[in-house]
Amino acid sequence: MESKLLYQFDELIKRKNYNNRSEAIRDLIRDFIVENQWEAEDVETIGTITYVFNHEVREISDKLTDLQHKHYQNIISTMHVHLDEHNCLEIMVVKGTAKEITKIADEIISTKGVKHGKLVTTTTGENL
Repeated sequence: MESKLLYQFDELIKRKNYNNRSEAIRDLIRDFIVENQWEAEDVETIGTITYVFNHEVREISDKLTDLQHKHYQNIISTMHVHLDEHNCLEIMVVKGTAKEITKIADEIISTKGVKHGKLVTTTTGENL
């Protein structure tokens, strides 16, 4: 391995509080496996959909609630936070196949009035 690359890796290991390179490499491998399992679309996946929206946009609260009821089988929990007098943050915990979860995230994030959203996924790691 190139010395510059190894130096950068060692610096990152220190910042992330790993005890040694082996622990860091193990986590990198797990992350790579999880990412590729998720892309299979039929693997049981868990994740969060986090989004910010302006609650004053006409009927947005009703639209978001309707979407949540439409996908109730995949939504484990939702947390709603009032950021200020206009904006809200919701964090939704979801479970299902990658295809199902991506569809839910796309529907929510593309809703008029949603300012920003992001889907973060992982697997249960049973095969790691």
